[in-house]
Amino acid sequence: MPSSPSDLIQLVSTCTVFPDQKSTLGDLKLSVSDLPMLSCHYIQKGGLFTRPPLPIDSLLALLRRGLSRALSRFPPLAGRLTTDPEGHVFLTCNDAGADFVHANAGHLFVRDVLGPAHVPDCVKGFFALDRTVSYSGHFGPILAVQVTELADGVFIGCAVNHAVTDGTSFWNFFNTFAEVCRGVKRITRPRPDFSRDSALISTAVLKLPEGGPKVTFSGDTPLRERIFSFSREAVLRLKDRTNKNDEENDVVRSQLSAVEFLGKLSNDTVYGQNDNKVASILENWLKTSVLKPSQQTRQGEQPAAKTTVEISSFQSLSALLWRAVTRARKLPSSKKTTFRMAVNCRHRLEPKLDPYYFGNAIQSVPTYASAGDVLSRDLRWCAEQLNSSVRAHDSEMVRRFVEDWESEPRCFPLGNADGASITMGSSPRFPMYDNDFGWGRPLAVRSGRANKFDGKISAFPGRDGTGTVDLEVVLSPETMAALESDSEFMQYVSS
Repeated sequence: MPSSPSDLIQLVSTCTVFPDQKSTLGDLKLSVSDLPMLSCHYIQKGGLFTRPPLPIDSLLALLRRGLSRALSRFPPLAGRLTTDPEGHVFLTCNDAGADFVHANAGHLFVRDVLGPAHVPDCVKGFFALDRTVSYSGHFGPILAVQVTELADGVFIGCAVNHAVTDGTSFWNFFNTFAEVCRGVKRITRPRPDFSRDSALISTAVLKLPEGGPKVTFSGDTPLRERIFSFSREAVLRLKDRTNKNDEENDVVRSQLSAVEFLGKLSNDTVYGQNDNKVASILENWLKTSVLKPSQQTRQGEQPAAKTTVEISSFQSLSALLWRAVTRARKLPSSKKTTFRMAVNCRHRLEPKLDPYYFGNAIQSVPTYASAGDVLSRDLRWCAEQLNSSVRAHDSEMVRRFVEDWESEPRCFPLGNADGASITMGSSPRFPMYDNDFGWGRPLAVRSGRANKFDGKISAFPGRDGTGTVDLEVVLSPETMAALESDSEFMQYVSS
């Protein structure tokens, strides 16, 4: 089988799809979370589906109509970027349209995509605008949808300008696109919020080189990519190990788990606004009524000086990965390692942004530790470092990040320049498997070549929706081989 994606995928046709209604939105100014992404590749994510029970021409017509309607709900995705004479970058909602690509890979089967241990190169050919830098939105489409026929399936992939959307906005659009194609009478998600009146909007100017910025990492470095799956049972076992739970702490653990669950629910855009309010009320009640500082102390006892922090499932999994990758890289004990996590600022900023705020509302939170500490300390210690960094990222810290960027406007330096970094993106909370276009949910979610380098990790929910997690791990070949032989890590991986 040929190894080059260009050998595997045959381009059949390309056209432009326009919104079915004229946009009434004015120009949207790019925020301090949008502008740094101008040097990043377009986001590339999509779903692998069984072959629908209708001819390909009918399928393409259905998807084009659905895309046209979805664009009317998301006018910025049919627009273009513009820069004014002062250097401020705007998203102009001018109905210029999105690309729609039909491709054929009829010699490939679903098993060819899902069967190999490592993600095969053919997946890279399932996406348009490959390795396109987001600054190019000045000259070309903000969005491109590619539909690729397989022998027994179809892949629907979206490439979206990263200076225009983050993961929350991306999946809100993708879910809406699927719902429209499925023929729902009423879209379940609220309309996106396009307001530009928060602390993320700045007068600072990002000065860019002639012709626009370039990506900050090499796109030619040999890499291996694998999806590691973790069952719900394995994730809970790992969380239990991280928190060193015993019978004495069972009640506290269940209470804290309830707080964690309700906290996620109140910040999760999958749920409606009323659900969020109820969850938030219950969460606050648990915190104030159930989890008093004593946690709870017996009558007459003094509260403990320090309350043990409950580490979340995802932070436990991240700590496990941090240790395993650091070990696999065989770094000197004095080498400083970095674990970066993308955090959603919508609910962190005060006043809060709308959960459906459209654009980038993320910041990259770094946690630092020497390789010696990561490997000599226990899993709990590593998880506590991550937990502390994320918990500290409140509204004040969000604003501090904004002020820091304003003092020195710059593009986001993606990559792993020192060979000791891990960058965690995406989220297992994103509704990636809610995309039913009319013939069933995706068999799998995959991403393209965009923004991938040694140490880039993306977290996906598992398909079964029961708390399983998939980690898309990109590493150098030698590091990947060592990770796959790491007993501490692999004992939690599903076979």
